[in-house]
Parts: sequence; structure tokens; C-alpha cells
Amino acid sequence: MTSLDKATAVCPANGGTKDEHIHDHAHDHAHEHAHDHGHVPEQAVASCCAAPLAAPALALAASTPTRLVVHIADMDCPAEENMIRSGLKRVPQVSRLGFDLMQRVLTVDHADGARETVLQALRGLGFQPRMAQDAPAPAMPARQGLVRIVAAVVLALGAEISHWLGVPEWLVIVLSLAAILAGGVQVYKKGWIALRNGQLNINALMSIAVTGAVVLAQWPEAAMVMSLFSLAEWIEARSLDRARHAVDGLLKLVPDDVLASADGQGWSRMPASQVQAGWSVRVAPGERFGLDGQVVDGISAVNQAPITGESAPVDKGPGDEVFAGTVNGMGELVYRVSAGHDGTLLARITRSVQEAQANKAPIQRFVDQFSRIYTPLVVAAAVLMAIALPLVWGLSWSESVYRALVLLVIACPCALVISTPVAVVSALASTARAGILVKGGVYLERARQLRYLAVDKTGTLTLGQPSLDQYGSLRDGLDSEQALALAVALAERSDHPASQAIARGRHGAAQSGLEQFEAIAGHGVQAMGAQGQLRLGKRSWVLDDAQPAALSQAEQQAQENGASMVYLGDGKGLLAWFAVLDTLRPTTQQAIADLQQQGVQVEILSGDHEHAVRHIARQAGIADYRAGLLPQDKLERIEQRQGQGLVAMVGDGINDAPALARADVGIAMGALGSDIAIETADVALMDDDLGKIALLMRRSRALHRVLWQNISLALGIKAVFLVLALSGQATMWMAVFADVGASLLVVLNSLRLLRARS
Repeated sequence: MTSLDKATAVCPANGGTKDEHIHDHAHDHAHEHAHDHGHVPEQAVASCCAAPLAAPALALAASTPTRLVVHIADMDCPAEENMIRSGLKRVPQVSRLGFDLMQRVLTVDHADGARETVLQALRGLGFQPRMAQDAPAPAMPARQGLVRIVAAVVLALGAEISHWLGVPEWLVIVLSLAAILAGGVQVYKKGWIALRNGQLNINALMSIAVTGAVVLAQWPEAAMVMSLFSLAEWIEARSLDRARHAVDGLLKLVPDDVLASADGQGWSRMPASQVQAGWSVRVAPGERFGLDGQVVDGISAVNQAPITGESAPVDKGPGDEVFAGTVNGMGELVYRVSAGHDGTLLARITRSVQEAQANKAPIQRFVDQFSRIYTPLVVAAAVLMAIALPLVWGLSWSESVYRALVLLVIACPCALVISTPVAVVSALASTARAGILVKGGVYLERARQLRYLAVDKTGTLTLGQPSLDQYGSLRDGLDSEQALALAVALAERSDHPASQAIARGRHGAAQSGLEQFEAIAGHGVQAMGAQGQLRLGKRSWVLDDAQPAALSQAEQQAQENGASMVYLGDGKGLLAWFAVLDTLRPTTQQAIADLQQQGVQVEILSGDHEHAVRHIARQAGIADYRAGLLPQDKLERIEQRQGQGLVAMVGDGINDAPALARADVGIAMGALGSDIAIETADVALMDDDLGKIALLMRRSRALHRVLWQNISLALGIKAVFLVLALSGQATMWMAVFADVGASLLVVLNSLRLLRARS
């Protein structure tokens, strides 16, 4: 499979099937396990999973069609998706469709001027489309006809009891008809629309079954089937709404109003959505932050658990970043807003979780494929039964038709199909609350198979905040402070942790003017100065692969102590050396031990020299390590390990980009506040805790168990009732439980994932 085959725009599509499509990529990958990641404009969120209908994807990419995003309250099943897809195929101006069955959002890419045509086509199919931005969240079913459903159940019970007591037949018929009308008006309406468009969804099948029961004079049973079906649909809708709102609940952590000022003078409370970047916001002790920003005044401790999953407060002062949804401690803070309401880190996390639903887990794809085959087969079996039983076995026509109707009731897999994304959404939401942002159900379900984990050293195993420990001159006539001044001039323009450590250790050293600055990945930085070309980086690169000079005693001692060595040189040779020390993260040893207990082989892939890498490997308890690697060397090592089990790479998402992209699962470490990590990684750890990978594996196993439990339970119940129906032992109301009853069980089972603890 090529990268074009796998191209998938991030979108909140969840339950429905969708065709593959093309979008702008941040980078391309060249083998089956490659991952395509791109930045999707915010206005395209929830609508960019459009599947091609008629126009080829590449041809469409060359143009810019108009995009319509609508909310359709009745679109929550693959049957409705198929109906819409078939209906809009007849509209030539439509080029792509995207379905989000969980959120009931439809995306249509169409030619200019065709918007009203598309809306009319949808209305002609019996749907009521509303603009997604204007549509309220799906109302809780408790406010959508509970009284009517309860009345239907009571009337159906009355008809059943009356039949048992032998009351006049006309009273049984009246009670039954009243129950059918009370609970089945919407069912019949949706069923008729489906039949009119050549579709067999659950409403069509239920309408046929109830009507058939009425024709066969099975009045109490017809009433009971319709009322039980309506009640089960109501309960299922409540369960699905809980899953739908699980992700949106993240945004509820953000207060609606904040105390803000455009000029830092006049303060007033206003909606957070009206505050612009650059404004100032004041947060009192105990309040939640409404927007992202940078502290300009005050000192406090902030609880960042809503984002990182860790409840330990983090000290904040002037210059530190704060994030929407986190909780201020005991001190008042004033911060300058860095992003608008829709651009906060929490908003991006929420969108990422919604978009992650597009990358389906393998089990979800299996269910989708199964549903395309299952319904036609069962319907065909029902028709064959109705005809064959009287002709071959001499059964009465009424009995054979009744058995066929029972089969029809359990013929639609809609509930089964929607129950798998409920599990995935629940797992994604609970994992995000634990500080692990997973970019797709496929990665979450895959993580349980992790067998090899490659980790970068700096910023992953270590704190990533090294300090300058020692330095010395290697050129006669150049003292150490002069060498430091030259190194600082180069280091201040580099974002590498070792360079930053040198820059922080300047001790007032004067800067030197440099030109033609250039960063060389895996080597270091260089620029032109008064002395000619200067290089700061690896020893071999600074010497330009010349025969290296012997190390001084001070250099050797620094390396043996685990320091990372950085060298400064010019065209004539080395000028100075700098020893930079980093510290192992407090959680690293336990995290590595936990991973190894789960059967994961951990290996360090680092560009640092061997002494420093070996020192950290020993401290972390890692036996395998490779030092002095360039980015392409890390990539080659990942490729060597693939095929021996699932391979993951942990890095910063920038220097390790090739290896992260090639790994089966790319994990960005310490993604808090990092746009690049959130946008490009398959998994982003929002804090700096490597132990979250072991937690991710446990969540993955839990999701896998629930998915297979759901499939086994739903299919097992249906299989039992299929046998009972074929043998004439099942009744219609029993078949209702086989369909919607099984769905309720698997949905409730899926919602258990929302309660997962860290």
C-alpha cells in the first residue's frame, strides 16, 4: 500500500464507511506502515473526510469546490448513509461526501451554485438538513417523546393482557392500533422513505414486520414489537448521546467568561470567545484559565490535569505558558493571550480526538465489511423461507410468512455497526483525559501489539534541559572565555538542547557578529564570522572528517561522567570543547521497567557520543543502545526492526521526523503546547512522562477486549435467534431483543471505557 493509498484527511467521521481520499500532506511516506499527517484548516474540521463520488480525487484536488456541512438528526446508521450516498449520486454537481454518523454531520463538496440543489435532494430523501454551525447538539431523547413511548408500551401491555383474558377482539385491536400509532409513526415514516429509495434499514424492516403481523391478525404481538422497538431505540439513543458528548465535555472545562482587558487598563468580564490574541486576562485563585497565554504578572501553582492527566501542580511565573481548562492555584495571575478561543490547546486536543475517529481500527473495518454482506443475505433467507416452507415442507403460508417476518426483524446490523465506534470514541476520550492524545482508533487498537520501542535520549529519557558543565580552549592564543563567546554567538540561534545549554552558560560573554547561519540536521550549526567559517557540533563534523586529534584528559573525564561533548572549530581545526550534562527524568526508570515487563524491547537511538548514551542507558536500565546516529541512521534502524512485531519511535517530532514517520506508531514526547507534535504524531504525550506509553498499551488492550466482546455478543445473540427463527421457536418480540437488545448491551459495555482510570 502506498502513501497515496493511505491518504486520509483528518475528520470527525466515526461510525460510517468512507472512501479513501487525498489531502495536503505534511510529509509523505513510502511503505505500508507509513502515516500521512497534514495540518487541516480549522474551517475544514468535521468536513474533510469527504469520499469521492464521481470525480477522481486528484482531479478534484486541482480545483476548490464549495463545501457544505450540515447536521442531519436522523442520520445515525449506515443504512441512512447508503440512502444519502445513492440519492446524491444523481446530483451531478456533487463531487465528494463525508459522513460522521456519531455526530450526525454530513459534508458535501459541490460545484458553485449547487447548494440549494443538494439541500432539496436531501429533503427529497426525507431528511431535514440544518447548517452544522447553527444546529444545536442532538437533544437528549428524554425530551423527545418519552411520554409517547411510555404510552405505547402501556397500550401494548393492555392489548396483551386483554388477549390473555379473552376480552372482545375489537378492544384488543383498538389497544394494539393505538400502541402502534403512538410508538411507530416515526418508524413508519423513516421506513417508507427507505423503501422508496430502495434501502432496507432497521425502520423499513420493522415496518414490514409489524405490518405483516397486523395482516396475520397478530395484533398484540404487532403492538408489543413496535412499542419495545421504540423503547429500545430511546434507551440506545441516550447511550449514544453520552458517547457523543464525551469528547465535547473536554471543552466544558473552559469557563464561558473571563476577566479581560484589551490594553491592560480597563478590566471587564466578557465571553472568552470575544477575547483576541494580545489581550490581557486576569485569573483569580481557584479559577480556570479560559484561554492560552503567557504569564506577565504573578506567581502561582497551576493544576494541568485536564491536559496532562497529572494532578501535581506546576509552578508558573512571568514568561511561563498557561493553558485553557487548567486550574489556577493560590495566587492571582495576569497573562497575555496567545490564541483565540478556537485556537487553544484544549480546543486543538478536542478536535484531534474527534478527527481521530476517521482512522478506524481493524475491527471497525471488519464490522463495516460484514454489514454490507449480512443484511442482504438475511433478507434473501427470509424471502426464501416464506416461499419454500409451504412448498417443500407443507407449512401453512401464514406460519411461513410469520417466521420470515421474525428474520426480517433481526436482519439489520445497524446497531452492531454503531456500537464499535462508541467503544473507540469512549477509549479515545478517556485516553485524552489521561494526557495521551491518540490520532486514530487504528493507533489506539494497534498499541497493544508493541514489541520494539526506539527512544531518543535528549528530551525523552532525560529532562531535555541540559546545562553547561565544563569547557576549555583547544587553540593557543584563544582563552576559554573568548571561545565561549564565539560558541554562544552560534548557539543562541540554534534550538538544539545542547546549543541552548551553551547559550545559557555565557556568563556575560559578548556576542560576535555572524552571517550565513545554517543548521545541519544531525551535525550542528555553522556560520561565517570574522575568523572565517565557524562550526559548533559533533567533533567529526567540526573537523570535517579529518583525522581527529587525541582527547585531552579533561575531555576524557567529562565523557566518562556521561557529558555530551560539543566542539567549536574553524577551517583550521578545533577551537574549544564544551561538556553538557543532562539529567534522567524521575519517571524514566519505572517507565522502562513497566514496558519491559509487558514484553517491550527498548533501545536508545541517539546522535550523542557513546559515553553519554551508555551513561544514560545504564541509569535507565536499558541494555540496547546506539550512539552517534544521524537521522537517516535512526530511520534505517527502524526499518531493520519492522516485520518483527509492532515498532514505535519516541522523539520530539522534529529531528526524529523520518524515524517517527516510518515507525508503525510515532510518539511525540512532551507535546504540551507544541503545535508540531500534536499535528504530526500518531500519539502525543501531553506531559513528559514516558510511563504513559505503558498506560497506552493497557488502554489498547482494554479497547480490543471490549470490541471483541461487543462483536461476539451481538453476533452470538443474532446467530441464536436466527436458528430459533428458522426452527419456528422465536417470536417477533423476542427478535426485537435480538436486534436492539443486543445493541444496548454492547453500547453499555463500550461506555465502560469512559470510566477507565490512569
